[in-house]
Amino acid sequence: SFHKWMERVGLTTSNPMTLIRSPKQPKRLPKAITVDQIERLLSAPDANDLLGARDRAILEALYSTGMRVSEVVGLNRGDLNESGECVQIRGKGKRERMAPLGGHAMTAIRNYVKLLDAEKASLPSGPTAPLFVNKNGTRLSTRSVRRKVAKYLVQVGLDPDISPHTIRHSFATHMLAGGAEIRALQELLGHANIATTQIY
Repeated sequence: SFHKWMERVGLTTSNPMTLIRSPKQPKRLPKAITVDQIERLLSAPDANDLLGARDRAILEALYSTGMRVSEVVGLNRGDLNESGECVQIRGKGKRERMAPLGGHAMTAIRNYVKLLDAEKASLPSGPTAPLFVNKNGTRLSTRSVRRKVAKYLVQVGLDPDISPHTIRHSFATHMLAGGAEIRALQELLGHANIATTQIY
């Protein structure tokens, strides 16, 4: 970088480093939390009120599908297939994939939608309406989800630095530990390259 800069500002006419390869940085392994810790986190929100039900549904959806936070907040009402108990996800590079929703996630989402429709009947509920909304009825932001996750982590006595992406890593780790095939996991996570999945 230093030699590139010297060339750019005219301090040298040649870069002696062009034939030298940079050392490979060691890959950090993804951090995952235990099944017990996940269960504590998932049970933290009070699902009896609208915001608690929404937060429980988000946490359940994150862990049930391995979605990224940007994918979960990007969900629309029409992406949910209740009869098939699955969800259509728009991932990186506009790639779309279908992911099955576990029973707990489906129950949590149904409970949230029921409360949402009862309390916010004036909100649009068509297929392009956002699934997860804030108290003003607009689409929830990724930052809001990160804040909520940190709040519930503190509530159950876990490290608040655990990120929502850790839930994704935990999903992948627990799936493989349970005997899932690496190719199936690649599809579920929406990885374009199998090498990305192989870090697990």
